[in-house]
Amino acid sequence: MLRPRSEVSSTTGRNRNPVVLVHGWNSHPGVWNRLVPRLEAASLPFWRFDHSAMAGEDLTGRAIALERYVDEMRDRTEYDGPIDVVCHSIGACIARHWLEVADGTARRERVRQLIMLGPPNNGSALAELFSDPDRGPEIIGLLTGIFVPPDFDPLVDQIVQDVRPGSRTMRTLRAAGVRDDIAYRVIVTANPAAVEGFFPWFGGRTWELDDDGGFRPTLYGDGVVANAESVLPGVPLEVLAPGTDGGDRQIPPHHFCHIQLPRNPAVIDRVVERLLDPAS
Repeated sequence: MLRPRSEVSSTTGRNRNPVVLVHGWNSHPGVWNRLVPRLEAASLPFWRFDHSAMAGEDLTGRAIALERYVDEMRDRTEYDGPIDVVCHSIGACIARHWLEVADGTARRERVRQLIMLGPPNNGSALAELFSDPDRGPEIIGLLTGIFVPPDFDPLVDQIVQDVRPGSRTMRTLRAAGVRDDIAYRVIVTANPAAVEGFFPWFGGRTWELDDDGGFRPTLYGDGVVANAESVLPGVPLEVLAPGTDGGDRQIPPHHFCHIQLPRNPAVIDRVVERLLDPAS
C-alpha cells in the first residue's frame, strides 16, 4: 500500500498554498527532484504523494490513497486552506478521479489549480498499442528499460488497462467533467521540427488513434502521450517544443519527451510561474 515519505517542506506556513506532487505510472517521487529546489527557493511548501508501492492497484484505488494522503498532510500541518496539485502523466488521471469523480459533487477538497504535465486525459493510444496482440510485443520490446519495466504484461497491469480510451475508468472521467471551481493547466510538448532525438524510439513521433480506431504517428505529442489525448473542454494546451522554449539555455531535444517533463527546465519554469501567479 501507500508509503508516504513525509513531505512537509520547511516553507510550510509562509502564506503559500501547499503543492501536492503526484508522479505517474512506473515512476516515483524522485522525478520531482529538480522541481523541488525551485519550490523551496520560492517558499512554496510541497507534499510528495508516493504510489510507487501500489503495484496491482487500479486508478480508483490510487485516487482513494491520494485523498487519504492529503487529509493526513492537512492534519499533520494543521493547514485548512486551498492547495495546488501538480501531476505528471497518469498522475493527472489519479488526481482527476479523486477531484472530479469521488469529490465532484461534494467538493469537500479545495483546490486552486490542477497543473498537468503530459496527461492522457482522453486515454492513451500507447496503452492500446501495448494491449494489441499483433503490434504490442514490438512496441513493448522497443520501450523495455526506457518506459516499461522488464517482463511487462499490459493485460495484467491495471493502470494500463484503466487508461485505454474505451475503458470504464476513462468513460467515468469523461462523464464527470471538469470542475468550475478549479483552474486547470495542461502543459505539453511537441516536436514540430521532426527532431528524431526528441524520442528516438519512435523516430521523434508519438502514436495516436485515428478516427477509425487505427494508429498513426504524429509530431504533436511527447513520444508517449499525443497532444490530442491531453485536451480537456475549455482548457487551452500550453505547448513547449525543442529549440523554442529554452530561452538562452540549450535544452537537449530529448528533455522535451514525456519521460523528462518533470525535469525539463522550461517546463519547471512554467509550473513555478503558474504556482506563483495563477492569473499569468
